[in-house]
Amino acid sequence: MTRTKIMLLVLGSALAVVPAFAALKVGAAAPDFQAQASKGGVVSPFSLAANLKNGPVVLYFYPAAFTPGCTVEAHEFADAVDKFQALGATVIGVSHDGIDKLNQFSVSECRGKFAVLADPDQKIIKAFDVVWAEKPQLASRTSYVISPKGKILYTFTDLKPELHVANTLAAVQAWKAGTSQ
Repeated sequence: MTRTKIMLLVLGSALAVVPAFAALKVGAAAPDFQAQASKGGVVSPFSLAANLKNGPVVLYFYPAAFTPGCTVEAHEFADAVDKFQALGATVIGVSHDGIDKLNQFSVSECRGKFAVLADPDQKIIKAFDVVWAEKPQLASRTSYVISPKGKILYTFTDLKPELHVANTLAAVQAWKAGTSQ
């Protein structure tokens, strides 16, 4: 099966449950950015361009740390992070929360397995066009898979956290299947 057919299958299954679409479409260039990240309570700089040199990036936006859905989503990404890493992918979460709150969230809910980025001024949230229409101070729950070339491979928006990990993992697997081993 070709990479295109695999991606169409992944996208087709996700489209059936997507209530809204992120503005950045598959094939679009992902905006580059730098931000403070916390992983396991340790703050460090994060650069999208630098991380893309290591492989694809799963960039997921969530409304707010320590809320029920965001906690579920963080737990699910933490449980699956080894699978993403085995495929060469980096998982990064982004919210409007400040770095102090994310230091705690990265330890307890992300279990120290992946970094979360602070975007209190919403520059990244706006660049990826994921401002939550009903609550504009927050990000919508949107996940992107970005190729090492900086292109959007997959996008999924759904307020419910349950399908974000499975869908992004399938998109990374499809990407990996289509690349030379």
